[in-house]
Amino acid sequence: MNWKDIAQKTMIGGMGGALALGAFLLVSPNEKSQNIVIEKKIIEAEPVTNNYAARYTTDDNSSPEDRIDFKYASQTTVNAVVHITTTYEASSYKDPFYEYFYGPQGPMKATGSGVIMSSDGYIVTNNHVVEKGSKVEVTLNDKRSYVAKVIGLDPATDLALLKIEETNLPAIELGNSDNVEVGEWVLAVGNPFNLTSTVTAGIVSAKARSINLLRADLDKEIFPIESFIQTDAAVNPGNSGGALVNSKGELVGINTAIASRTGSYAGYSFAVPVNIMKKVTKDLMEYGIVQRAFLGVNIKDIDQKLAKDLDLKEISGVYIARVIEGGAAKEAGLQVGDIVTKIGTVAVNNVPELQEQVGRFRPGDKVAVTIKRDGKEKVINMTLKNKDGNTDIAEKPDSETLENLGVTFEETSSQERKALNIDCGVKVKKLTAGKLRVRGIKEGFIITKVDHEEVCSPEQLVKILEKKKGGVLVEGVYPNGQAQYFGLGL
Repeated sequence: MNWKDIAQKTMIGGMGGALALGAFLLVSPNEKSQNIVIEKKIIEAEPVTNNYAARYTTDDNSSPEDRIDFKYASQTTVNAVVHITTTYEASSYKDPFYEYFYGPQGPMKATGSGVIMSSDGYIVTNNHVVEKGSKVEVTLNDKRSYVAKVIGLDPATDLALLKIEETNLPAIELGNSDNVEVGEWVLAVGNPFNLTSTVTAGIVSAKARSINLLRADLDKEIFPIESFIQTDAAVNPGNSGGALVNSKGELVGINTAIASRTGSYAGYSFAVPVNIMKKVTKDLMEYGIVQRAFLGVNIKDIDQKLAKDLDLKEISGVYIARVIEGGAAKEAGLQVGDIVTKIGTVAVNNVPELQEQVGRFRPGDKVAVTIKRDGKEKVINMTLKNKDGNTDIAEKPDSETLENLGVTFEETSSQERKALNIDCGVKVKKLTAGKLRVRGIKEGFIITKVDHEEVCSPEQLVKILEKKKGGVLVEGVYPNGQAQYFGLGL
């Protein structure tokens, strides 16, 4: 083969490669976006030290990639990650065809992961791993098992706090997610597909990623905070609630979701930053519920179009589109058109970053907010408020029974009783994670009897339920007149 032939073949090969790359670039942006999958697959069924020297080799001839060693990070975190099995009560609806062919419908189980936060038994996981469960079991890496108590749930960040009665547990070391950088190596530690103690590696692909995973629900006071760390570490069903750690073995995130067309790992995974987790779990420990602060504004990202419309010189910061009456921003003097550039000392360039920073505070906390107004920078000190426009601390319901049931009751009106032809009844006003929702009871349901005993007030109903143990029969009616009966385990 002469040089001319070689040159021609080389050019053809190069053009082929260029065409393949060009085809990828042309086709990929037009593909449909992938579905975001929460890992909810139903399935039947050594102390930390500060010696990091073992993470690197001493071979000067090796490449930088070869010098990275994940053994230290793996060994110091794998024992701090637990396997979680959640049991769900059988639905109140019985499918006669299913039971004819397969027998009675029993409880279902789902599995996930969790991270030991403290040596005395506090464990963090995802809300979606445990929220509807009637029983949560934790299995340590050494195969010891415990029934866990759910201390609190936070659907707004998809986090939950559990507690087991044990001491001297191998707690993970907490890192600082603000210091995490794109391109940094990370490990995902969890229990995918029931394969316990699995470690995978990848890099941080992006920060402050919002994927519209968590849904707002104003009636249930759910105001989502999404500022995920995106990685390409392999995460699959069962990894939910597991650890995302850096090369030092420090926890930097809680693995929560994957982006996939199939439900299995396809290159993208998302973790709640550990700095959000610290605040949420601290609130759940102290109060049982999260104390959430608000700026009192409606905000939007600044893109090229908005920057052009507003004649902005830079595409940075977060635009204030509305200032809410009675909120912290209004009181502090923020205005529509102001551009927020910093919360405290941390720069914010998009809505998720701002939400993440504000989400670390409680009502009553004072914070410096840096804004740009008419091209000039200004620092405004403000006192954050809660959703009601004050600095009061939210209280957890007094009754443990109501907490377990996940319900708020209210009295029925005389008009409702007359329309439904009932003498007494107590309405289910609001449902959160708990046994009533698991059993299929919906908001608006009016409970008329418990174990054939008539109930006429919320106080009476709570007292009756507090005295009950085991299974009870709940009778009632919906506003459309449909009568219903539910078996409820207490």
